[in-house]
Amino acid sequence: MEQLLIDSVVFLAAAMIAVPLSVRLGFGSVLGYLMAGVVIGPWGLRLVTDVDSILDVSELGIVLMMFIIGIEMDIEKLWAMRRSIFGYGGIQVALCAVLLAAIFTIFGAPWRVGVAAGFALSLSSTAMVIAILEQNRLMDTPVGQASFGILLFQDIAAIPMIALMPLLAPMPAEASAPAGWIVALKALAMIAAVVIGGRFVLQHALRIIQRSGTREIFTVFALLWVIGIALLMHLVHLSMSLGAFVAGMLLAGSEFRHEIESDMAPFKGILLGLFFIAVGMSIDFSVLADKPLLVAVLVFSLVAGKLAALRFLANRINLPREQRAYFAILLSQGGEFAFVVMAAAQAARLLDAGQLSVVTVVVALSMATTPLLLLAHRKLVVVRATEEA
Repeated sequence: MEQLLIDSVVFLAAAMIAVPLSVRLGFGSVLGYLMAGVVIGPWGLRLVTDVDSILDVSELGIVLMMFIIGIEMDIEKLWAMRRSIFGYGGIQVALCAVLLAAIFTIFGAPWRVGVAAGFALSLSSTAMVIAILEQNRLMDTPVGQASFGILLFQDIAAIPMIALMPLLAPMPAEASAPAGWIVALKALAMIAAVVIGGRFVLQHALRIIQRSGTREIFTVFALLWVIGIALLMHLVHLSMSLGAFVAGMLLAGSEFRHEIESDMAPFKGILLGLFFIAVGMSIDFSVLADKPLLVAVLVFSLVAGKLAALRFLANRINLPREQRAYFAILLSQGGEFAFVVMAAAQAARLLDAGQLSVVTVVVALSMATTPLLLLAHRKLVVVRATEEA
């Protein structure tokens, strides 16, 4: 208990110092949280060393964020976004996966590893992109809607990606590991069960809670609801953020949704900050010291490759011209769910632990490039506006 309190003080103090300083310098709050994690983590001052436990807890921030977005997203609104989700999302994943797989193969990786890495790294960071969009109040703009649709498709696309990993394996996976198509079938069955069963449960549960007359029970129920469904999705190798989004959508038509949303918001903000701190802590600087050139080339290839593919996509979808570069930069990093896909690749013996640690560092560093690129983009826009004036 004492250690937990000490760690809490360290996290809060680091955030209080790093985040306002980062915002003041124009880098945004996300980079501030990442740098705070680097400073207090195992490769900095070593004030906190249990990175895995912190990452597990902090994922609740992503879960609550997607839950709140789901509450605001009814079926009609989701149907109106079908082009962004299945059209733009499908094209983005395909473009980035093919381009990144080609880059990895050119640099000498076996084609199987290149394809696995291309799929995994085509996924962007839901936590980072949504956080930046919300901070800049861009969620309801064309760039916000297109970005969110693509992120939602990426969470769905992870199902066939995980199923594909054993098929790419150069040798059969462990006998105890289930076949890829069985994993995919279980995931789809779980989604159907949650949607159908969830509506039935909500009809009765909300009435019972309303009769109790106790306001805080709504908060307790909301936490139980979103975490429970997120865990069910996790059991079948689905993104917990996708489960949280579905949980929110099931509550979208409820008369209590605004009350639940306001109760969840403070938890979401704190835990999301903790997630970015944990990502900063997870950067293994020993890998960076041993293979600096490899890591630098991979980070550059990842970000540059996704920028090229996303800019190509931005020029062909209904985005205002001035938002196209912003859109490409916003989704140019690797995402947290890449870790899950690459772990499935490791289980299929496509790559070893050393290669997985390199990918982890590359994804974390690619997240740090996004605020820097966005700052450079803002300054470039200002310079161009001044020259035109």
